[in-house]
Amino acid sequence: MILKFQYKEKSTKRANYIKFALFSLFIILFSFQSYAQDSIPAATDLTEEKELKFQQFFFKALSEKSIENYQQAIQNLESCNQILSEDVSVFFEFSKNYLLLKNNLLAKEYIDRALEKDSNNIWMLKHLVKIHVKDRDFDKAIIIQEKVVVLKEKERGYLVRLYLQNKEYEKAYALMDVLEKENGLPASLKRFKKGLDQRKETTSTAKKIEDVASLEEQFITDKSYKILEQILNNSLKNPTTLLKYSEEGIALFPAQPFVYLMKGKALNYQKNYKKALTTLENGIDFVIEDNMEADFYKEMAISYKGLGNSKEEKKYNEKSRKLKS
Repeated sequence: MILKFQYKEKSTKRANYIKFALFSLFIILFSFQSYAQDSIPAATDLTEEKELKFQQFFFKALSEKSIENYQQAIQNLESCNQILSEDVSVFFEFSKNYLLLKNNLLAKEYIDRALEKDSNNIWMLKHLVKIHVKDRDFDKAIIIQEKVVVLKEKERGYLVRLYLQNKEYEKAYALMDVLEKENGLPASLKRFKKGLDQRKETTSTAKKIEDVASLEEQFITDKSYKILEQILNNSLKNPTTLLKYSEEGIALFPAQPFVYLMKGKALNYQKNYKKALTTLENGIDFVIEDNMEADFYKEMAISYKGLGNSKEEKKYNEKSRKLKS
């Protein structure tokens, strides 16, 4: 009878423990969903009684944190630490609560301790990035985020943002370019990249205008073909300047096909297609390179299109294509 009673008592204790464990699981699943996403399970290498106490304090800490009682959460974590020291999950929770209390120094100290035991834990690495960002230490944040990206490529979008915050615009732009080609660039960054592209184009145009002005001054005293060629290349989007210097180029260098091509291009811009075609036909006789000949044919096709001659347009586009292939 005594043995039967003892066995019954042990069974009752075990049943109670199972009930508590199930209740704890219910709490984790339905009350602490965020914890499941960014934390790690607590250790279970304790005796049954100590494990129960550890879990009670640990779940209480999570509960207090969820209602913003961060100091109370820390007190419960300290009780956990007394039962089981050096536990990664406890260190992680210490760090999160201290960060919420704006104690960045202790937050970093505890996450460093946790990472010593689990250096590739992506959630803890992301948390460390957050601490560095709070400290405005973007250099360190970037170093850690690059480790995160190695573990999970989808985190590259946040690395772009860190590059931007650290004024590393070239790295940010290069990574955005990669993500865009992979169709993995977030919509907000797409808009930002488009703005950068427009700014770069404006800057480039302004630089070319400045360069043309400088080259024009040089050309007054030095009528060399090299300077003229630079002026024409930098004036491709300015038909008036392009026409002026290509005409001067034909007068100075009548055997250079490039100046005829640029004049033809300028006239096509101005929709003077008949005159453009005549200029191109005059210049093509001086062409000796296939690429240059293909460019002439392409420009002539534009002239024919403007003149409404689709048959000749198609013919010259085809001639250009064959030379380019």
